[in-house]
Amino acid sequence: MKLDQDDRAPGGRVPLIVMSRVGKTYETPAGTFTALSGIDLDIDRGDFLAVVGKSGSGKSTLINLLTGIDRASTGSITVAGVSITGKSETALAAWRGRNVGIVFQFFQLLPTLTVAENVMLPMDLCGTYVGKRRERAMELLGRVGIGDQADKFPSALSGGQQQRAAIARALANDPPLLVADEPTGNLDSRTADDVLGLFADLSARGTTVVIVTHERDIAARVDRNIVLRDGVVDSDTAGRRVRAAE
Repeated sequence: MKLDQDDRAPGGRVPLIVMSRVGKTYETPAGTFTALSGIDLDIDRGDFLAVVGKSGSGKSTLINLLTGIDRASTGSITVAGVSITGKSETALAAWRGRNVGIVFQFFQLLPTLTVAENVMLPMDLCGTYVGKRRERAMELLGRVGIGDQADKFPSALSGGQQQRAAIARALANDPPLLVADEPTGNLDSRTADDVLGLFADLSARGTTVVIVTHERDIAARVDRNIVLRDGVVDSDTAGRRVRAAE
């Protein structure tokens, strides 16, 4: 989607995501619980960032709002120039299928489908790449380095290979936003390093990559770190690439 000049942030930046005064509350037997409060956040196209915080800090809530899985109680959220705040559940599901790729900590690959079939599934659901789905799946699997595993079932792959397959599936419909929830939590350090390198490459190609993590050491690998504490942004700091350019 081409943005008009008025959509540009100061300095000519083009934010992919704009969150304005976003809050989220839940009603519990003990009363109202505030998960997020007054979040103002711009995320640029091609950003590679980590949302960091302890359990209960609001990380999962923030990501659920960004991806349209949950709704904000207050404020507004715009992604690629489209407001997702007031969309119906059906419209949100359709929007999410084409605009957001999600990588889960436990991979969530369907065990009865081959790796290639897992990657093709989002295309089937969204009606994209008709007649070219296998070709698209093979392209993505090759990009993440497991093209030779395409016709195997997930159970035959290592944890690192399954995570790569999950990344390929998340990229199936060429979404501008890729969200990864604790993507290295079940990987050994070497495989985790490879996966983070893959995310950096995707960011360099223009995909906005948001990693949700409680692991502070990931902060050194990303361009920007957003630290949440008790439902508010505690700090928002530049990471690897910005520091290297200074």
